[in-house]
Amino acid sequence: MLEKALSGDKRYWSWIGTLLVLIAAGAFCYTLQLRNGLTITGLGRNVTWGFYIAQFTFLVGVAASAVMVVLPYYLHDFKAFGRLTVLGEFVAVSAVIMCQLFILVDLGQPGRMMNMILHPSPRSVLFWDMIVLCGYLALNAAITRVALVSERRGEAPPAWIKPVILLSIPWAVSIHTVTAFIYSGLAARPFWMTAVLAPRFLASAFAAGPALLILFCLVLRRVSRFEAGKSALAKLVVIMTYAMLANIFFILMELFTAFYSSIPHHMEYFQFLYLGLHGEHGLVPWMWCSAALAVISVVALLSGRWRDSPSILVLACMATVVSIWIEKGLGMVVTGQVPSPLGHVSSYVPTLPELLISAGIYAVGALLVTVFYKVTLASRGELQN
Repeated sequence: MLEKALSGDKRYWSWIGTLLVLIAAGAFCYTLQLRNGLTITGLGRNVTWGFYIAQFTFLVGVAASAVMVVLPYYLHDFKAFGRLTVLGEFVAVSAVIMCQLFILVDLGQPGRMMNMILHPSPRSVLFWDMIVLCGYLALNAAITRVALVSERRGEAPPAWIKPVILLSIPWAVSIHTVTAFIYSGLAARPFWMTAVLAPRFLASAFAAGPALLILFCLVLRRVSRFEAGKSALAKLVVIMTYAMLANIFFILMELFTAFYSSIPHHMEYFQFLYLGLHGEHGLVPWMWCSAALAVISVVALLSGRWRDSPSILVLACMATVVSIWIEKGLGMVVTGQVPSPLGHVSSYVPTLPELLISAGIYAVGALLVTVFYKVTLASRGELQN
C-alpha cells in the first residue's frame, strides 16, 4: 500500500521536498549536538528540560486525543466517526514517534536510552512512561494496518482486533497520565506538584487533538474528495469546546489556589509567567498571547453562528492549538524550573540549532501523516485525478 505515496502532482512533491529539507537541516544540527553536546542548546544547570521536552509534553496529548474519535465510534456506536477513526489513529502514531524522537535528542547521547532497557526500574515513572508510549504505538500501528487492509479488501475487520481497540482506549488516557506523574512526582518543584496536573493535561489534550484533526479534515477536503461529514465535524467541535472550557477552568483553579493561599513558592511561578520575576519577562508576552487565544477560541466556538462559518472554525481551531502549545509546552515545562529550588531565576531561550532540530522532528511527523493519509485516501478511491 505504501507505493500509493510515491505518486502525486507538483503540489504534493513540493510539500514533500519542503519537509525533506527541514528534516535534513534538523539532522545536520543534530550531528552538531552529538559532536558538541547540549551546550549548543539554551539548556543549562538550572533549566534542564526546555524546548525538546515542551514539544514532547504537547505531542503526548495529541497522541492521547485519538481516543476522542475511537471511544464514541467503538463504544457508543457513533457511526459518523467511522471515516475519522483511522485518520485519528494515524495522527496518534505520528505523534508518538515524534515524542520518542524528542526524548532521543534531549538525552544528548542516544546510547543513554539503553540504560532504561538494560536496567529497568519499575519504581521509576520514566520506566512506565516508556512502557505506555511504546505499547500505545504498537496498539495503534496494529489497529490502523488491520483497518486499512480490511477497507482495501471490502471486508469486516477480524474479530481479534476489537479487544485491541478497546484496550487502546484506557491506554490512551494512561500515556498522558503517566507523563503528568513525571512532573507532579517531583517534590522540589511546587509548580508541578499538584493533583490536578493529570486532569489538566488530559483536558488540554482533548481540546488540541480534535482541533488538529478538524484542520486536517478541512485540508483534505480541499486537496482530495474526502468528506468527513457535517455531523462528525460538529461533534468534534463540541468535544473540543468542552475540553477547552475544562482546561481554562483548571488553570483558573491553579491561580486561585496559589494566590488565595499566598504561599510565596506557589505565587512566584505564576508571577514569573504573567508578570515577570526579578527582571525576567521572557515568557510574559507568550502567556498573555496564550490566554487571549484561549478566550478567542472559546468565544468563537460557543457561538453557533460563528462556529458554522468554515473560516472562523479554522481560526478557532488554530487559536486552540497555539494557545495550548504555548501554555502546556513553554509555560508548563520551563516555569516548573524557574525559580529554582534555591530561588534563582534563570533565563532560557531556545537556540537556532535547538529550533531547527525541533522543526526537523515536526517535519518527520508531518511526512508520516502525509504518507499515511495519502495511502488511506488512495485505498478509499478519494484522491483527486
